Amino acid sequence: MHYQMHYSAHMDQGTATMAFAIGNRVRQERQFRRWTLDQLAEAAGVSRRMLVKVEQGGANPSIGTLLRLSDALGVGLPTLIEPARPKPVKVTRRGAGAELWRSEAGGRGVLVAGTEPPDVVELWDWTLGPGDRHGSEAHSSGTKELLEVHQGTITVEVEDEAVTLVAGDAISFPGDVTHAYRNPKKRPAKFSLGVFQPGVRPKSHSAALNG
Repeated sequence: MHYQMHYSAHMDQGTATMAFAIGNRVRQERQFRRWTLDQLAEAAGVSRRMLVKVEQGGANPSIGTLLRLSDALGVGLPTLIEPARPKPVKVTRRGAGAELWRSEAGGRGVLVAGTEPPDVVELWDWTLGPGDRHGSEAHSSGTKELLEVHQGTITVEVEDEAVTLVAGDAISFPGDVTHAYRNPKKRPAKFSLGVFQPGVRPKSHSAALNG
């Protein structure tokens, strides 16, 4: 799911804390694999400059950038977002999810729970403000998504097909093709999103492994 993150020019305290934690985790995972910055940047398809900013906690990376990094490292997005927890039971209290997307219209994308690889499941709480649209590139092969609308109206675009849903409606669709979520109305819309990404492993990338 490659998304754009819309933040103000200056990070608030919560955002800055999360950016710092993500940067540490990315650096730890990269160093564990003995990859250089250039190797991870090439494997993930991001610029070296952006990777340096992410690792230093000085950037608000888009969800798309985080997904590219987590895919390249083979850890899954929840692993980069959540602190390491030795216990198998993970509880996310109300309001404690990781807000990874925000729009000027009041939209929010919050990752509230996730599992570890190799079969990664993500649970998201989404709000789209009036006119908001959130697009995604194709995920890795075999990815599937489930969406249920809780409030308002959502149009789900899957390649060339568009389906409009209202509160109580649900949809399942492949996540390994281009897709988007859009609020065509003038009132906020809320939905839950589940993402299943099977077989998440580090990329076998010649530059990353041999450079």
